[in-house]
Amino acid sequence: MASDIEIAQAAKMERITQVAKEKLGIGDEHLEPYGHFKAKISLDYLNSLKDRPDGKLILVTAISPTPAGEGKTTTTVGLGDALNRIGKKTMICLREPSLGPVFGVKGGAAGGGYAQIVPMEDINLHFTGDFHAIAAANNLLAALIDNHINHGNELRIDPRLIQWKRVVDMNDRALRKIVVGLGGTANGFVREDGYDIVVASEVMAILCLSSSLMDLKERLGRIVIGYTQGDRKPIYASDLKAHGAMATLLKDAIKPNLVQTLENNPAIIHGGPFANIAHGCNSVIATKAGLKLADYVVTEAGFGADLGAEKFIDIKSRMAGLNPSAVVLVATIRALKFHGGVKKEELNKENLAALEKGMINIERHLENIRDNYNLPCVVSVNHFTFDTQAEIDMLKNRIEALGGKFVLARHWAEGGKGAEDVARTVVDLVEKSTQKHTYVYPDNVTLQEKITAIATKIYRAGQVTFSDNARKQLDEWNKDYGHFPVCMAKTQMSFTADPNAKGAPVGHTLNVREVRLANGAGFVVAICGDMMTMPGLPKVPSSEKVDIDANGNIVGLF
Repeated sequence: MASDIEIAQAAKMERITQVAKEKLGIGDEHLEPYGHFKAKISLDYLNSLKDRPDGKLILVTAISPTPAGEGKTTTTVGLGDALNRIGKKTMICLREPSLGPVFGVKGGAAGGGYAQIVPMEDINLHFTGDFHAIAAANNLLAALIDNHINHGNELRIDPRLIQWKRVVDMNDRALRKIVVGLGGTANGFVREDGYDIVVASEVMAILCLSSSLMDLKERLGRIVIGYTQGDRKPIYASDLKAHGAMATLLKDAIKPNLVQTLENNPAIIHGGPFANIAHGCNSVIATKAGLKLADYVVTEAGFGADLGAEKFIDIKSRMAGLNPSAVVLVATIRALKFHGGVKKEELNKENLAALEKGMINIERHLENIRDNYNLPCVVSVNHFTFDTQAEIDMLKNRIEALGGKFVLARHWAEGGKGAEDVARTVVDLVEKSTQKHTYVYPDNVTLQEKITAIATKIYRAGQVTFSDNARKQLDEWNKDYGHFPVCMAKTQMSFTADPNAKGAPVGHTLNVREVRLANGAGFVVAICGDMMTMPGLPKVPSSEKVDIDANGNIVGLF
């Protein structure tokens, strides 16, 4: 079979203005094309849709990720195409890829096989420039902070208590801890600093949670950049008069991006916070646009249902008033065998004992979706040719014994046709269900209690410990920010803070080593274990496979 990029390059794309008009009824005057195959949608046009009824919102999530791959984005795309095939007007809403994983380990994020979003190369490489705009706005604020200190420090910013980091959209561990201001007084004051990856920036979170350009600007002004000398009072981006210029840099980035699937169905790709270090969902504006433009919206939340889905429910849905109708939980038999202790090189061999052991991971996620999010769930298992009938039957029997809906999906090889069974099961479930989702914790408990609720209910931790600084900071924040939701920064590979702990451990200890206030976004970040907000590259990064020929053809993206 052809590679993902070969399939994408062979796609017969329609002009995006044609897709918008024929599939969504959007006229050319409401689009800002970026070439022939991608465009931004006017916010004024989207505001004109506010009185339309909302469609049904379907959340795609997954088991705990493994090196074997699960295919969450592929499922999102395949399901969207399948729903359109069975007569349901459907919009797909995804996050934009970060260059960090594209050139690191994970590769691209536009789906795979015959369930992809195109133009694949553009989406994975720069796209419409949204991430560059976010980085520029973030780094403008960083520059203004140091500039203010250099020119007399009227706001009395304590250089030791600056909370704002610079960002770059690349995995670069050497930038985690740096010193700025070297080279004498002309270069400012010497102080410790550091870089995060763009997707961990609060500006990214703000853009994805904002409801309008003015809401974006107001949220940017609320960013706490540091504290005053002596009395430690918060200093805001608005005190530096930074938020107007930052919003100006983001005036186009806030508009959602319209593209298409291989089957020429519409998809919005907008925003891209990671779920292991941020809140892991595409923009509120994009999701709400989809709900006004289609009968069904299929969206995804990053990584497993313990991270992305929890944040989708407890942060995004809570803030934006979203009401998901159902969840699709993605898994592969290969990945479950990995959770059962099989090495990656041995996953293509039948191993019922390992599958039996590894199924505890999907059981935990299914239980969380049912008991903690109170949502109906379809388990969509991506089919591999190496899967044996005995393995398929074992997993099917276990899921159905737990009350779940099991469907085998073949959209990677067959496109939307291969996910029609998933689509029909989702529609049947949604049309029969009267359930309303629930949150893991209420608004009116302390930040520590919110963290503990997630750790004990979702991760099944036995206890939560806090570093002295984290505990002290949370105690101080409870008065002014205690109503905020919490955003857990934790390894995606496990229910614990240890990426090597497979399956579904219970009774473990979760340590919160650091907490960060995202006042503009409206949540508190709890950093657990060894989690880094600036990833590093592997020994053999994916960038080594990426190349371009004399005719401008790109190879090696996946």
